[in-house]
Amino acid sequence: RGLTDISLLKRFIHLRYVDLSKNKLKDLAPLSNLTQLLWLKVDGNLLTSASLQELPYLQVISFDRNQIMDLEGITHPLLANLSLKGDTGHLSSFLWGHSLGKVGLTFFSLWHSENKIQSALGLSHDQLFSLQVLELRGNEIKTTAGLGVSKLKKLYLAKNTICSLEGLEEFEQLETLHLRDNKLEALDGFSDSMKCLQYLNLRNNGIKSFQEVEKLQVLPMLQALVLMDNPCAEEPDYRLEVLSRLSRLQRLDKESIEEEEREEAEKIRQRRKEKEK
Repeated sequence: RGLTDISLLKRFIHLRYVDLSKNKLKDLAPLSNLTQLLWLKVDGNLLTSASLQELPYLQVISFDRNQIMDLEGITHPLLANLSLKGDTGHLSSFLWGHSLGKVGLTFFSLWHSENKIQSALGLSHDQLFSLQVLELRGNEIKTTAGLGVSKLKKLYLAKNTICSLEGLEEFEQLETLHLRDNKLEALDGFSDSMKCLQYLNLRNNGIKSFQEVEKLQVLPMLQALVLMDNPCAEEPDYRLEVLSRLSRLQRLDKESIEEEEREEAEKIRQRRKEKEK
């Protein structure tokens, strides 16, 4: 409990599962000997960097609630799931999607800190070619620039300070994008190359007009959209106005689109089209 030194782990070279959460660790260098490691959780420590010597089989890492300021030094070739949550307002656990054999040690002590990552520009795109899930909620990221890892499928960016969407054309395999609780007022930056995006959460941003919502027409596979708690959601006939611009939607704000709504939205779209002539 309250560990500050893990040098004793050097000798356990065959460990595959290690949980060192809620200690007072500042250095993970002794883990470089654990070349068979598959799964690592170091939440709630005092780490200021996520940098770690490349581990050839490592697939899952969680650095939640440390004191990390950037994304540099993460280079594990098989890494599929990476979490660096900052301050999310409450202590929460990271869900692991794996079926790995758990061979390891667990140490616990109560401690709390938070990551404050401001930029993703240090992310090693050329070495993280297996990364599919990236969790960065509760940090201080201002732009999506630098996050375009080629095989990424799920990206969680809620509770940051994002006001600019950049580099989204690189997300060709992305299926889920969470941007809840940010500072977006415009939806420029979405690209038709995002041909796999199905779920988009924009709750509690600053989107005022349906003209901004219209920019989401470039997303060919978008099926579920969350827009509640934006200024535009207070407008009359909000659901119909959105659906008249995004006719392929199946769900809006977690409620399924009814056939009657779809028909009424089509009438609104036709009336708007007539006015534009």
